[in-house]
Amino acid sequence: MKTRVLGTSGLTTSAVGLGCLGMSGMYGRADETESIRTIHRAADLGVTLLDTSDVYGAGENELLVGKAIKDRRRDYLVTTKFGVVPATEGKPGRYDGSPSFIRASCDASLGRLGVDAIDVYLQHRIDPNVPVEESIGTLSELVREGKVRFIGLSDTSPEILRRAHAVHPISVLQSEYSLAERGVEVDIFGVCEELDIGFMAFSPLCRGLLTGQIADTTILDDGDVRKTNHFPRVGPDFLQSNANKLDSLREVAARHDAPLAQIALAWILAQRPWVVPIPGARTVDELNSNASSEDIALSESDLSLLDGVAASIDGERVRR
Repeated sequence: MKTRVLGTSGLTTSAVGLGCLGMSGMYGRADETESIRTIHRAADLGVTLLDTSDVYGAGENELLVGKAIKDRRRDYLVTTKFGVVPATEGKPGRYDGSPSFIRASCDASLGRLGVDAIDVYLQHRIDPNVPVEESIGTLSELVREGKVRFIGLSDTSPEILRRAHAVHPISVLQSEYSLAERGVEVDIFGVCEELDIGFMAFSPLCRGLLTGQIADTTILDDGDVRKTNHFPRVGPDFLQSNANKLDSLREVAARHDAPLAQIALAWILAQRPWVVPIPGARTVDELNSNASSEDIALSESDLSLLDGVAASIDGERVRR
């Protein structure tokens, strides 16, 4: 697989990554053995980028990734995140970007992943009670100490991105981007281009909507977050209607004799040379299909036809 360089610090990654969130139950049942096979297959295909977080499965996802890469550490670029403290009984969820929390989180992630250094460490969400300069300052110290190689942010504003980058080079921003969600094109992409910050697109298939395989939440496993309205576009209120608005995607897929998911990922790859989609996959077959998107060259006619998909999709990106 081809590679892409993100940021000014030499961060090089495969053009398509592997999001590991779905391997820890958020989208229903997942098989650990198949998940590990999928991670191993990723390296065989040249899909080096693995994306996880300490909050995925309450740490279980990092443990799974650590188990999978134990004997193949050099084959992977591992990104993980910190800063989200989930709600517990009687206590609401919150964000924490304090220096002591960052250091404790980093050490815990290093232990679960079984690595000496985290390749890309991202602040999952910005703590409104801690200046971003303070949080990034701590991350910069972790870089100097050799515990972290590159720094990133997730889902933040242009202003915060600029302030963070002034403290220490931000190699990558991670946020949602797909044919169904193009909000970052408005103000985030301009800052990324100006400051030479790479971009990792999470949910590049809009949580399964753009695969064309999910048209009704009743077919989903119990425990699948899409059975709720947390992500309205793929929830009970809008999934069925949105699934019927993908005619242009189906037309382009038919032109290329390819699955819808491959076309949706190829579209992202065609947008900017510093954008890397990180689609989730729980099986080797899903991964094989996603990785093949790199081989699809979309024409100007294809891109023009796909341009209006986002405008037709109903529902918020995430319930606020």
